[in-house]
Order: sequence, then structure tokens, then C-alpha cells
Amino acid sequence: MATAAPTRSRPALVIALLCASGLAVSLVQTIVVPLLPQFPHLLDTSVSTVSWLITATLVAGAVSAPVFGRLGDMYGKRKILLFSLALVAVGSVLGAAAPDITVMLVGRVLQGAAFGVIALGISIIRDELPEEKVGGGIALMSSSLGIGAAVGLPLAGVVAQVVSWRWLFLGVGLIGFALVAAVRAYVPESSLRSGGRFDVKGAFGITIGLVCVLLAVSKGSDWGWHSPVVLCLIAGAIVVFPLWGWYQLRTTGPLVDLRITARPAVLLTNVTTVLIGFAMFASFVMTTQIMQAAPSSGYGFGLSLVGAGIAMLPMGAAMAVLSPVSARISAWRGPRTTLVFGGLMLLLGNMMAAFLPSSLGLLILATTVISIGSAMAYSAMPLLVIRAVPQSETAAANSLNTLMRQLGTATCTAVIAAITSAMTMSAGGTAVPPRTYTIVFVVAAAAALVGTIIAALTPSPEAAPGETDGAAPVAVELKAA
Repeated sequence: MATAAPTRSRPALVIALLCASGLAVSLVQTIVVPLLPQFPHLLDTSVSTVSWLITATLVAGAVSAPVFGRLGDMYGKRKILLFSLALVAVGSVLGAAAPDITVMLVGRVLQGAAFGVIALGISIIRDELPEEKVGGGIALMSSSLGIGAAVGLPLAGVVAQVVSWRWLFLGVGLIGFALVAAVRAYVPESSLRSGGRFDVKGAFGITIGLVCVLLAVSKGSDWGWHSPVVLCLIAGAIVVFPLWGWYQLRTTGPLVDLRITARPAVLLTNVTTVLIGFAMFASFVMTTQIMQAAPSSGYGFGLSLVGAGIAMLPMGAAMAVLSPVSARISAWRGPRTTLVFGGLMLLLGNMMAAFLPSSLGLLILATTVISIGSAMAYSAMPLLVIRAVPQSETAAANSLNTLMRQLGTATCTAVIAAITSAMTMSAGGTAVPPRTYTIVFVVAAAAALVGTIIAALTPSPEAAPGETDGAAPVAVELKAA
């Protein structure tokens, strides 16, 4: 199929295809969550082995994000985007046909390796779209991770309950192949290339470091935080990352330009991203549990899996609706203002949820407030990052920001597991006591508060003079907050 010439007459189509790509990738994060209790029986394996279906995708995504971002800057963002979508498609089809847990894990690794799609899509929007479309396009693209997560839970429950879980994977696979064809036909390739040689040693170093960190964080509750394996993983990360950083500062064409990453506007935005990711993900994990818990628990509503998923649809709808609004606020008052406002909404929503609302409507209201805050924050963060880096570094910088989101969600999962385990044990292991949910939501609110304070203190992002590599400036006018 011949590639369409870059056209600015169809920006809405380009944004729609890129956002659909982001949604497809975000779906792979959540489609297995409702199925985890069933997989030990369906795939004839143990509960501990099934947990790797989440861990494998998380680790693969974290490792691939900075690598694919750099490759996109060097060799073409659309080219790497197509490769990422192909991985989603192949991994999903492999999962649909998986006869055992081993094949399923391979499919999940391939799915996770495509998490760089969000950063690549943001970079293409920045490079190729008319300037009046860039702010809204980036906001919607960035929010697609949250929207897909909110949609994935009810979708997985309905499909698995009505048809079969294999059709769920097959459907994502078919969507992936369709997106490969559509993106190749209608999304233009960015003409901006950084060139140079790929930093293989840097990629190897960050892979080892991230694997150590994410395995320790995601499996610490299962293996024991004081177990030799977890302690060795933490020690490995402590040794590897300083050595990797030393090498990145001294090599030509590093995988991650730490001098740019260390700029206050970039560094503090990435720290905020970890905290915002934590504050948002707590709602996804805990709210579904509260909705499905028995009314006799004193806080549950006894909904089915499908019912709980449907009750969470307002979260995805709010994120989709508020993303363009967030872009307008950023254009009016600056992305820092949008990020601060989003953090305050996350703080408010998590505190509302911490009191375990007595009605389902109030709980949905609290989660909707959280989703509004997430939409605001997620739309602003890439705008802050791209304002502070050269245009030739856009994909790599936003890939690192995407990695920070994943670290936030991974940390959130570990903290929830630790709190739930400790509180349930104190209650005799029979049920999760109500105060467990309160503690988790309060911790999430605290993360939102700290993130908001850091965002408010973050200086206005400005790239150093001459760092646009001759390219046009960021295609959206953003006033300093």
C-alpha cells in the first residue's frame, strides 16, 4: 500500500488514528485484570504464575518505552509506531490462541513492548499537525492511557462473560492489524530525525536497571520484601543505575540525554508524573473491589464484574470529554496551571473516596472527580516536557515521561498489596477491613498533594536557545503559568 503524502487537511483523522492506537495499547494493560482469578483454571497453572501476566507486560513496557522513543527520533516516528502496533497485534493473536501459560506470557511480553505508542503519537502530532490542532491532539493522545484503562475493565467483563476470553484477545489483535494499515495509509512520517548511532550499551544498562526495580516493586509482596531475591534486585538497581548514568553522560548520542532530563522543568515534571500515576491508579484498583464487595462488608455494593465495569464508564467518558478542555486551559493559562488544577482534583476525589461513600452514586462521583483530575494532569505533562526539550528529542523525552507513569502505577500496585496484606492479616485473613481502603485512598491523596506542590514549584519550561534543530517551535502557544 502506498503511503499517503503528509496532509494537513485531515488532522482530525490523524489524531483519531493515533488516539485509537493509544487506546489499543492501553487496553492490553487492563483486559487481563478481571480474568486473573479464572486463568489458573483456564490455563492449568498456579495463581503465582498467573500474576506474571501483569508483571511481564509492565516490565516489557518499561524497557521498550525509552528504547522505542530513541529509535523513533533517530529513524522515523511513524516507522517505529507501526512496528509497535504490529507487536500489539501479534501478541494479542498469540494470547488468543495460547494453549498454556508459557505462550500466553510470550504474547503478553509482545503486547507490553508496544507501550511507547503514546510518546510516538505525541511526537508525530507535534511535528506534523497544524499548530491550532496540536494542543488538543496531545491532550487526547496523552489521556488515551487512562481512557483505555477505564473502558478495558467493563469490556473485558462483558466479552469474557458473554462469549469467551479468547475473543477478547483476538479482538484487540484484529484492531491492531487494522491500525497498522490505517496508520501506514493516513498518518504522515515526521521529517525530523536526530540521526546518529543507537546506544546499545545504554539500552542494555537501562534494561537491567528497570528489570531490577520493577521486579522488586511488583513482586515484593509475593516474594517478601526482606527475601534474598528482592534484596538482590534492589542492590542490583543501586549499582547499575549510577554506572548507567555515568556512561550516558560520557557517551556520544546517549539513549537518554541526562543533561536535558535534569533540567528542572523536565525532572520535576517526571517526578510529578510518578505521583500522579500513583494517585490515579489507586482509584482503578480499589473502586472495582468496593463495588463488587458484599453489602454485608459494610462498604460494598454487591455488583457483578460487568456491573462494576459499567459503573466505571463515567471515568473514561470524563477523561475523553475533559482532555480538549484541558488543552484550552493550557493554551489560556499554561500547562503548569492545568497540571496543578488536575492534582487538586485528584486530591479531592481520593479524599472523597477515602470516606467510603454510603451510596453508589457518591462513589461514582468521587471516581469521576479523580478521572477529571487525571485528564487535566495527563494532558498537561507532555506539553510541559516538549516545551523543555529540543524537537529532535521529543519522542525520547515523552517516552521517559510515559515510563514515569508506569513506575507510578507499579508503585501504587505494590503499596496497595502491602497495605491490603498487612490489614487483612490483622483481621484474620477473612476479609479486607474497611480501613484498608481508607488508608489506600489517603495515601493516594497524599501523593496527589505532593505532586501538586512540586508542579506548582516547577519553573516555566523553556528549551535552551538553538535547540530546535532548525525545526519550527512547539506548535501550540502556551503561556507561562
